[in-house]
Amino acid sequence: MTGAGSLVVATTRPETMLGDVAVAVNPDDERYAALVGRRVTLPLTGRTIPVIADSYVDREFGTGCVKITPAHDFNDWQIGQRHGLAPIPILALDATVNDNAPAKYRGLDRYAARKAVLADLDTAGLLVSEKAHKMVVPRCGRTGEVVEPMLTDQWFVAMKTPAPASHPHFPGRTIQDLCLAAVDQGLPSPRTGATGKVEFVPAEWLSTYLHWINNIQDWCISRQLWWGHRIPAWYDEAGNVYVARDEAAARAQARSRLGREPQRFEQDPDVLDTWFSSALWCHSTLGWPAKTRELETFLPSSVLVTGFDIIFFWVARMIMTTVYFTGEVPFRTVYINAIVRDEEGQKMSKSKGNVLDPLDLIDGITLEALVEKRTYGLMLEKQRDPIARRTRRQFPNGIPAFGADAVRFTFASLATFGRTLNFDLNRCEGYRNFCNKLWNASRFVLMNVEGQDVGRDESLPKTLSFVDRWLLGRLQLAKQAIAGNIAGYRFDLAAKALYEFVWDEYCDWYLELAKVQLARADAAGDAAAGRGTRSVLVRELEATLRLAHPFMPFITEELWQTVAPLAGKSGASISLQPFPQADLGRVDAAADADMALLKAMVNACRALRGEMGLSPAQKVPLVAAGDAAVLTRFAPYLAPLAKLSGVEVVAELPASDAPVQIVGEFRLMLQIEIDVTAERERIGKEIARLEGEIAKAQAKLGNEGFVARAPAAVVEQERARLAGHQATLIQLREQVARLAG
Repeated sequence: MTGAGSLVVATTRPETMLGDVAVAVNPDDERYAALVGRRVTLPLTGRTIPVIADSYVDREFGTGCVKITPAHDFNDWQIGQRHGLAPIPILALDATVNDNAPAKYRGLDRYAARKAVLADLDTAGLLVSEKAHKMVVPRCGRTGEVVEPMLTDQWFVAMKTPAPASHPHFPGRTIQDLCLAAVDQGLPSPRTGATGKVEFVPAEWLSTYLHWINNIQDWCISRQLWWGHRIPAWYDEAGNVYVARDEAAARAQARSRLGREPQRFEQDPDVLDTWFSSALWCHSTLGWPAKTRELETFLPSSVLVTGFDIIFFWVARMIMTTVYFTGEVPFRTVYINAIVRDEEGQKMSKSKGNVLDPLDLIDGITLEALVEKRTYGLMLEKQRDPIARRTRRQFPNGIPAFGADAVRFTFASLATFGRTLNFDLNRCEGYRNFCNKLWNASRFVLMNVEGQDVGRDESLPKTLSFVDRWLLGRLQLAKQAIAGNIAGYRFDLAAKALYEFVWDEYCDWYLELAKVQLARADAAGDAAAGRGTRSVLVRELEATLRLAHPFMPFITEELWQTVAPLAGKSGASISLQPFPQADLGRVDAAADADMALLKAMVNACRALRGEMGLSPAQKVPLVAAGDAAVLTRFAPYLAPLAKLSGVEVVAELPASDAPVQIVGEFRLMLQIEIDVTAERERIGKEIARLEGEIAKAQAKLGNEGFVARAPAAVVEQERARLAGHQATLIQLREQVARLAG
């Protein structure tokens, strides 16, 4: 140091001190305040360098003094730029010391130079100490070599530099500003004047985008690779650069500048960053820079579907290039799907041997073929045996063929707004069964309407039962739920709504009830009733196939070709038909109430059969008390669905030890001998459960805070629930008394 004294710095790369240009301290560090502005001698080099103050320095770390090597450290480069320090590169591209270093070290490999520098510092008495220090060392992903930061000539895109006044769309605005505006207030279209805006779904991913844009730096777009789009820049013998679309145009620029042909003319050997080339996709594929019809029609596009891991690599860069070059946003919505992982939550990769090829799920694959596929072309041969063992353990019988529709429906059902999706093969099996369910239901409908009047002649009368009207209304609610969830990108909820309607409502309930209605209509010669039920069967099946088509395109296409003509529909393909629209005016509250009551009665009868251990083949009579008109209307449905030999409607249930199910004001009893002791025990357990529910409801309603803060509908619902439990409890106690008598 000029005068007396010294400064101690710490480093993990001693060889880089040969390129140091300053020592930095924190401006608030009183220990070194008097030294700022003075110069110190850099050991082994014969140079002196300044002491500077910069807030980057952590005064609590190490000695509080940091050596500054702008040519070989990213943070030091920034400090050097702030303080106007000229960098001194001391490493060549092969990581040997170059001629900027003292002669003794020139030509040495970086590690040999490190040892030599340490030895010379120790000999000079300038090495204070050596300590182990754990740190992250950057390595090349392909070679494993330690990567050294160094200065080279590269091409950059300026993120914060205003566009020139000659820019056709956004003069004076920066790319960073345009990227922020595209997702905030939007940008006006140069063609239509309409505001173009990009929205993220789910919305929380916008924060990832904004974090990157708000902290963005100039983008280095040149790469030293053998493949890619070569940078369209040429250099003459003097190093002048000419950027053009082709060499002929570049040479024309050179002749204009030099007044002659250049003596040497070479294209830049670098290629564009892959992400820069990819960023041009949205407009370059549509004919840009020409003003094509495709560009005017499809830019901006509707939706980009991608993963969260490339929001800044690709999504943000497509926005910046498309907006800058065309003035349009590239797309209106960015749908971020979850990353598919294996059933243990591990990312799928060939090196782990856990990749599932969708084609193997669709077509199936034998165990041996799967093992061969997973172990082919491994980078590390030692992974072969562990991957083979794991595959044999997971798929001892290979992978069965699930079909394209089942696989597609599986992924739709798993498409939540989560970050990751743990793929479970068993879900494919379940949804293959669902595909089969729809197929078999359609075949059943076709079989039952073949050669029959399906109501295509609107002049003929049709009678619809409450069951038919219920199904019509239930389908409208399914249409509303499916369309709404698709519009909101909740494909999982849309798939769930479709599954529940097809399996639970159409197949499990309506088809079974329709069998009853068709049999009764045929027996009674009621053409209007039969026509009404068959009309509902085919028309609502056709609408259901259109609802299911986005999820199951192949099965629905095949079935629709046969079902559509029966429903009065025509066309080359189901894919060209309009998507069903909900008509909530067709929801029939009275039919819904009747159907809910019928379902409850059927389920009650089935529960009685289960309690009494009856086999499915055994038919027994039902004795029912309650509204005689309702029970008489429901009897034809109850008998086949609950496997009853008959339904007897009475004013009061007979004195019997048989168990009783209570459904609202109705009491149901199977007329067989029972175990009185077991029935008392069953009812006692139900009474205990109801008493517990009543106590909880009373406590909740007795809480003034709940009554005051909860929505009125919730409070009223709780009161109704309490009243229902209390009414049922009274009936059960009466039943216990009857058993005791």
